[in-house]
Amino acid sequence: YAVGSVICHQLPARSYRLFGAQIPVCARCTGIYLGAAVSAVVAASFPPSSGTAAAASQRSLRLVLLAAAAPTAVTLVFEWTTGVTPSNTVRFAAGVPIGAAIAWAVVRHAHDNDVARREAAGG
Repeated sequence: YAVGSVICHQLPARSYRLFGAQIPVCARCTGIYLGAAVSAVVAASFPPSSGTAAAASQRSLRLVLLAAAAPTAVTLVFEWTTGVTPSNTVRFAAGVPIGAAIAWAVVRHAHDNDVARREAAGG
């Protein structure tokens, strides 16, 4: 809970409970972290063929990340402008895409670096 408090507000009404105990992050953060975890496993399990990830432009990556951030941004703007807090299910679902997109980008970048390092070493 101490680590969770550094990265999340941990409001009880905005957090899920597991076995009667509040989990250490809110529903939105739970969605982000679950999306990231699943995406990282999938991305690592199916590495791109040589050159596929390198062919993706920085602009394309930015567009994907912006699109993935849109659901979270929409829920935040809605909350801030109306004063109404979306349900935990909506907040969770809005967090999943940005977590998944960021983890996918990080794993792909690590793969690209590994490929480049091997090519530089001659193998």
